[in-house]
Amino acid sequence: MSLFETIIIAIVEGLTEFLPVSSTGHMIITQSLLGMESSDFVKAFTVNIQFGAILSVVVLYWKRFFQSMKFYRNLLVAFLPAAFIGFLAGDFIDSLLENVWVVAVMLVLGGIVMLFVDKWFANEHPDQEMNWKRALKIGFFQTIAMIPGVSRSMATIVGGMSSGLSRKNAAEFSFFLAVPTMAAAGGYKLLQLFLEPEGAAMLGDNLTTLLIGNLVAFIVAMAAIKFFIRFLTKYGFKAFGYYRIIVGILILVLLLTGSDLSVG
Repeated sequence: MSLFETIIIAIVEGLTEFLPVSSTGHMIITQSLLGMESSDFVKAFTVNIQFGAILSVVVLYWKRFFQSMKFYRNLLVAFLPAAFIGFLAGDFIDSLLENVWVVAVMLVLGGIVMLFVDKWFANEHPDQEMNWKRALKIGFFQTIAMIPGVSRSMATIVGGMSSGLSRKNAAEFSFFLAVPTMAAAGGYKLLQLFLEPEGAAMLGDNLTTLLIGNLVAFIVAMAAIKFFIRFLTKYGFKAFGYYRIIVGILILVLLLTGSDLSVG
């Protein structure tokens, strides 16, 4: 990977990881537009820089992140559905990750949903306390995001709002839930790579690239989270819905006109 590719991919990760626009979808699309091959290192890089993004959550919310055992219990309950389904259907999920058609369709469908989310879940008492039942419901919503293009952020925020949480509280719990979910998924992928012949050596040879990617993702994600909370609280989801629809339609048009957006 060149330095330019490293920075661009890390910026896309930091910008989209916590916005309801599908970070996986944007990473696939960006790699396609840059003409990058889906090599073992590129796959490892896109997973590794997620650690920089989730570190931004811990830094921004460190006082709230290190709190009661009830907080950690809710995170664990919300994390378990994705962990269980991911373990059972890991190969099938991996087969979808490089399918740009799936990404484009899910961007459009998710965008349509987001146009109506604020109206569907206009809660009269939107600041209800998080409990294990709400956490479990959010956890099941998170499993929908295993389809590339759906967006983990969108799925979990919608799950939180459907449980009675305000947009802000649902978004913040989505950020917290990203930490164990992404850390587990990223750690598992990296462990698999380490167990492969020459996997550890490959990561070691590209340590500078990984450090730069994580640093850029960390800085950009911090800014994206601050922006998202302010924007979401004031304006809701519609703008993100329109954005998803426009991007999804553009990708479908490119695919239908013969453009090669495949990754691999």
